[in-house]
Amino acid sequence: MYITIVVLVITIALFVWGKYPPDVVAIMSMLSLFLFGILELKETLAGFSSPTVIMIAALFVIGEGLSRTGWTALAGRKFVSWASNSVPKLLVIVTLGSGILSGFVSNTGTVATLLPVTVSAAWNAATLPSKLLMPVAFGSNTGGLLTLTGTPPNIIVSNVLVEKGLGSFSFFEFSLIGVPLLIITILYFRYIGHRLLPNNRTNNKPVNIDSEMHKWIKDYSIGKDLYRFRIRSMSPLIGTTLSDWEFEKEYKVSLVRLRRRHPNLLKGTPSFVEFPKLNTDLRYHDIITVKGKAKYINRLMLKFKLGVIPTPYTKDELKNEFINHEAGLAQMLITPESTLIGRTIPLGYYLEKTGIQLLGGYRNNTILDTTDVKVKAGDAYIIRGSWENIESLQNVYENVVISGSPEAMSKNVDKLSIKSYIALGTLVLMILLLVLKIIPGAIAALICAGVMMLTGCVPISKAYNDISWTSVVMIAAMIPMGMALQKTGLAAMAANKLVNVLGAIHPIALLGGVFLLTTVFSQTINNSATAVLMAPIALMAAVSLGVSPKPYMICVAISASTAFLTPVGTTTNAMVMAAGNYKFMDYFKVGAPLLLFLFITTMLLVPIIWPF
Repeated sequence: MYITIVVLVITIALFVWGKYPPDVVAIMSMLSLFLFGILELKETLAGFSSPTVIMIAALFVIGEGLSRTGWTALAGRKFVSWASNSVPKLLVIVTLGSGILSGFVSNTGTVATLLPVTVSAAWNAATLPSKLLMPVAFGSNTGGLLTLTGTPPNIIVSNVLVEKGLGSFSFFEFSLIGVPLLIITILYFRYIGHRLLPNNRTNNKPVNIDSEMHKWIKDYSIGKDLYRFRIRSMSPLIGTTLSDWEFEKEYKVSLVRLRRRHPNLLKGTPSFVEFPKLNTDLRYHDIITVKGKAKYINRLMLKFKLGVIPTPYTKDELKNEFINHEAGLAQMLITPESTLIGRTIPLGYYLEKTGIQLLGGYRNNTILDTTDVKVKAGDAYIIRGSWENIESLQNVYENVVISGSPEAMSKNVDKLSIKSYIALGTLVLMILLLVLKIIPGAIAALICAGVMMLTGCVPISKAYNDISWTSVVMIAAMIPMGMALQKTGLAAMAANKLVNVLGAIHPIALLGGVFLLTTVFSQTINNSATAVLMAPIALMAAVSLGVSPKPYMICVAISASTAFLTPVGTTTNAMVMAAGNYKFMDYFKVGAPLLLFLFITTMLLVPIIWPF
């Protein structure tokens, strides 16, 4: 028991010190418990096979799917729009949103979904993610008290009552206290907490894709020599393929994009063909976007009886013409050692090895406006292709530099696609599986993460990179500490002493003692384990005093969800730690006043709603 206390104190001290990464500290703590003989091998490694840990890893993939398909970028822009660039309003929106969502989805699922949204919204509102991410985590913890299935402790305390034949809590009964606590949390962050939140610098600023695209469109005159045509009924193009005509060689124009006026997804006909290939067929009413000089364009229009679409491009229309979740733009710089130097490449043509198209060039502060461009060192080009091909371009052509991060830019496209609705449907499926309890939560999350990968919402090659392994490893390595506290009897001994002393004073004193002891345990022990430990003790104390056990069961559920003082007390705190660049003491400084407010509110309202 004393060894466990020493290991726990040293672990917390190392977390507070902050010199070592939190996952490394957690692993050292876990190994210490094994080396001192507190835990057996199976118990030591139990965290890495925990359904909770597996579920968290899967939820990162699901959250990434929503990010890559445009929902997070769209939500971030909506948040900023609703907030009217007011950071206090944005703070209220993200706290309220996380609270409501966590009433129906797991807290970890809520944070995994909202984390990238909040980061994007923070930068768009000219503030730092550290000013918003902790409210998301704390709001999700509090919002879990809105429903019976909002958080595991609610189910645990309800089941304890059922097992003793004392009834149970209804699905929305928790909202009687959950709603006031969520309101207190929102008001706290709006008027007090925002002053305590740290200004932690991070390097996770999303690319402002709108300003970047508009800048490139202007600087490189990308919209110049760009035309749209409709294939009319008498056109000889109908029923043929691009290989039949050799537009680039014969007519000096390149086909940039093709839009089907009559798509049929059941027959494999998409709305757009972003990168037309030689075997791409041409159909009546297709809208084709081509790039070339006016004299060649006129010849093409007359030869193939095309209907011109004269509407001029606006900057936003040009952006939407060139970028979406499948295709994007990037800036490519040519170094003196590049293998492309000396090659003659017509603007608008595709590089055969990568499928990358050169849309515009810039040399010596002058826009390249010739039909054929001979590549020189120092040239800058705007290229278009799939995001994946742009990212891999440097591996194909040596000594070229891609400006910016194509992957980061792709996540900031707020234009929805079919994959966007697949990702949203997958999230809804996970919610249904969790609410209806058809299968275990970890399995539900794994299934939905698999759907995200198999449908291409998250590229399989990127899935492992999208998981925050620091958070996952830290949580897995800290689970054994909770097991050690229970195995050595330390937790039970402390609980029994506190309950015996306070129970003799008054039921409210006992209620306060149950709250405080539970919240102390919840700072280092998983909230489910805390509830399992404290619920039977609180129940026995209430029965021995001859009072109703319901207020004590509710108090256990509430206080098990108030792990605001440490980043290891709950998975949601750990998930936002890296993104907000939070330190151990940041949680204590922001969480302690909120914990006090929730304690006072609980002591006032619980005895009224559920009398002794």
